[in-house]
Amino acid sequence: MVEKTEQASLWPSLYDPLRSFGTRVADWLNPATEASGNDDAYDIRMELPGVSEDDIELTVEDGVVNIRGEKKTQQEEKGDTWYFSERQYGAFRRSFRLPENADGGKASASMKDGVLHVTVPKKVPEPKNEVNKVTISKG
Repeated sequence: MVEKTEQASLWPSLYDPLRSFGTRVADWLNPATEASGNDDAYDIRMELPGVSEDDIELTVEDGVVNIRGEKKTQQEEKGDTWYFSERQYGAFRRSFRLPENADGGKASASMKDGVLHVTVPKKVPEPKNEVNKVTISKG
């Protein structure tokens, strides 16, 4: 397990509270995601309401699933008065490292009701070689 190491200084750095602020903001703005697995495959589900399949790029490279996309603004101003808007727009990017037994080359994806569903099957274990008895010749 990797653990955080403490600095040997008696005085805390003035920047410590801000050091991971950008990461926390990015995590807050990223689409909600859940990952699970069963005996056959790993599943990743990501909420992407209002995002078109054409605006999503999904790749699997070196055991990592990369999902990139953009939710584009759709505003029509025909004399409407806006009081507030809680909708989020912009680009997003998420990456998920796969376990060694995942077969990234056979990944598939579908989108329904604003939820992207990525399935990565597990590799079928190769049958173990049978033990062959070798006869030693005399000679």
